[in-house]
Amino acid sequence: MNKAERIKRMKVPAVDPALAHRLPPGQVLTERFPILHEGEEPVYDLNTWTLRVFGEVEEEKIFTYDQIMALPQTKMVCDIHCVTRWSKFDTEWEGVRFADLLHTLKVKPTARYVMIYGDYDYEANLPLADLMRDDVMLAHAYAGKPLTEKHGWPLRLIVPHRYFWKSVKWVRGIQFMTEDRPGFWERNGFHNEADPFLEQRFSGEELPIPEDEWMKKEFD
Repeated sequence: MNKAERIKRMKVPAVDPALAHRLPPGQVLTERFPILHEGEEPVYDLNTWTLRVFGEVEEEKIFTYDQIMALPQTKMVCDIHCVTRWSKFDTEWEGVRFADLLHTLKVKPTARYVMIYGDYDYEANLPLADLMRDDVMLAHAYAGKPLTEKHGWPLRLIVPHRYFWKSVKWVRGIQFMTEDRPGFWERNGFHNEADPFLEQRFSGEELPIPEDEWMKKEFD
């Protein structure tokens, strides 16, 4: 079974009414930080690491890690929600707000969507308007410490209002686009929008989604 089919077969947990304003339907609150990703963890040398910004921009830009760290830095606390049914409250992140990165770019008015590329060969699509929220950032630190490799070091996207597969680990590229197109999981049975409170987990017909495969994964 593919990942979407496995999640559809999970048992649907009941949400505590006292947490309903923060905990989306079908989610389980955890103190853990499960580690889920496809493929191997990349190994980087920060002396050669770069972030490429291209597409609907007046000028393509290549950022070094030092240049990212020289941008205005922001700290934030947010809840995060994974499509595999775990949610974690009050996670602490530090990094560069996407909106602050945008101030350094000359994005064309035709840009309406963005594809975020992460190693290896991963991508997730988002509307540009989503990325302009104050709580969306390119994070390099979690809970006051640099990100670990397993959680996306040296740079990962954080989009708290979408399921966490949109929060791409190991970000290496940002493409501004005139039209939307599906990313990796969106091409493999997952919903294009990914709003946790609307339970936008899957594309196609809605099916019950049961049980917790995330509890069998490695976690911090």
